Parts: sequence; structure tokens; C-alpha cells
Amino acid sequence: MVNKDELSDMIINTDLVKVDGPKDVWEKYIDLDDGKTLVVGYKEEGKICEGLTEDLTSGNNEEKCANTYMWYWEIRSTETWDILYENHETDLNFCSEDLERAWSDESTFEDIGDVPGTELCTWSDQNNIEDIVKDIIDDIIDELD
Repeated sequence: MVNKDELSDMIINTDLVKVDGPKDVWEKYIDLDDGKTLVVGYKEEGKICEGLTEDLTSGNNEEKCANTYMWYWEIRSTETWDILYENHETDLNFCSEDLERAWSDESTFEDIGDVPGTELCTWSDQNNIEDIVKDIIDDIIDELD
């Protein structure tokens, strides 16, 4: 079994990949000992919008919106891809301003996480994997023994 520091480094340094499909879902796949794979990802939960505000450049009224995302993780059998443990019920989430999909399929989470937030996202303090890696490890460590 890997130790907590090694696991933390693997979670932080593994690249996110966009999951095929219509939803905005990104995942990391981390091979562990004993035929297990840790999947760490986030998915779009919804959109929150703020009342109309005047755009200073155009003078038009516009609604400010932001997308909300939820972190989740799973431990899967590497061979069969069966779920051995999952946590899709976390309260670890974040918010990002809706910029008409200003990023592409080649974007990384760091690109998305750097999108400037609106006043709607002032509560969002778990944008980066570094913000939640300890929570993930604390939750899964018993499942890895």
C-alpha cells in the first residue's frame, strides 16, 4: 500500500481527462496496489444566476451566471472496473463563472480553476485538488488496507 504522502502526490499530479458524454465531467485515474484504481473527478451540478446587472462596456443588462461542480471519488477493481467504494455525496464543491465554455477539451483543471469568479462564487474555496486531497485520503485510507 502507498503511504499518504505518495498518494497525495499521485492525486495532485495526475492529469484530469474529460469523460466522453454530454455532461461536464472530468476524472483522474490513479493505479494503486492490489489491483485497485482510484478515480477522482468532478461533475457539473448546476447553474446559479444572479439578477440582471448592467454591463459597463455595452450598457446592456445581463444576467451573471456561474456553474457549480461537485468533487467525487471511487475505488474500482482495475480488472473488472467494479466499484469497490465510492463517495458521490460529498459537500466538497466549487463554483466557476460561466464563460460560454471558454476552455476546450485540451484544457486542464488548472485552466478551468483559474477562470475568474463572480460574486456568486465567493463561497467557492475548493477549486483545486490541493484543497481537498486530505479529505479524499482520510475518506479512502481504510478502504485501501
